[in-house]
Amino acid sequence: MFDLAAHPHRRYNPLSREWVLVSPQRTRRPWQGQVERPVQEEPPAYDPDCYLCPRNLRAGGKQNPDYEHTFVFTNDFATLQPDTPEGEEDSHPLLRAQAERGTCRVVCFSARHDQSLGELPSEDVARVVDVWTEQYSELGADPLINHVQIFENRGSMMGASNPHPHGQIWATEHLPLHVAREQESQLEHHQAHGRSLLGDYLSIELTANERLVCANEHFAAVVPFWAVWPFETLVVSRRHVGSLTDLDWSERASLASIVKRLATRYDNLFQSFFPYSMGFHQTPTDGQVHPEWHLHLHFYPPLLRSATVRKFMVGYELLAEPQRDITPEQAAERLRQLDEQHYRQAGSASE
Repeated sequence: MFDLAAHPHRRYNPLSREWVLVSPQRTRRPWQGQVERPVQEEPPAYDPDCYLCPRNLRAGGKQNPDYEHTFVFTNDFATLQPDTPEGEEDSHPLLRAQAERGTCRVVCFSARHDQSLGELPSEDVARVVDVWTEQYSELGADPLINHVQIFENRGSMMGASNPHPHGQIWATEHLPLHVAREQESQLEHHQAHGRSLLGDYLSIELTANERLVCANEHFAAVVPFWAVWPFETLVVSRRHVGSLTDLDWSERASLASIVKRLATRYDNLFQSFFPYSMGFHQTPTDGQVHPEWHLHLHFYPPLLRSATVRKFMVGYELLAEPQRDITPEQAAERLRQLDEQHYRQAGSASE
């Protein structure tokens, strides 16, 4: 008899409309083998050479204010510019290009150089959520901007150029590829059923309880049924809301709590600084009504078996479709078992 936990199979992602090949027979237990912890120095609370720490000069020559909590500024080397000339190049149907206007901002989560989202006090993570909400509202009010992408690349493995806890916001004129796909999927589901696609999906996960990692009154974090990355997670609001600005103060506090709890579990998984890319998907800021959109947050971490063993997207994955060995159910079980006190803070408390 066919068994998802034992036999090779494909799983469908209704958001992206893509498939992932799952091969559970290759690795029965995702944490088998030696767990290596890389040698890593404890970062200082303040680094005079860091261009994101308070009072320091940035790479572009501007000086940071003496901020205490969060700090937002326009990226000195922005990927997008608001004054890019309009235009399209369509000399051939196979050779198309269009101008893209926008802006890029950096969000420092804390003045502390040595504390990530999992280590910051809860009230400081709540401040970060408030800043994300304010930035989405402010940037989205610009008639030029139709999408606001809030994200964090954590760790040099994910391309972060600075270890200071920070994220980015790219506000763009057009809907990016993955967001546009999610909009099509959510719209089709809403038109067919009059309900949110992710709302219906979350109901399934809360009932099954197989892939649930953690939850609170307003949010739930799951390893999605269609996860590609080994310990990928999806955070979904329990209430059908489209964006951060639709959340009330208690829901924003719940979001801060679930982000902190999840980030802590990631670090505790291999007792080391855990790299990932994460980001929000929410209602486009095009001035239209979008009842189909459901606020959610993706975490894409690459680590597989230890702090030094990662998953690579190569070969078959680049040429055909993504593939994973450990099942989402195994990954969720492993994450559920972890303590929610950060391993570095737990170590300090016991000394």
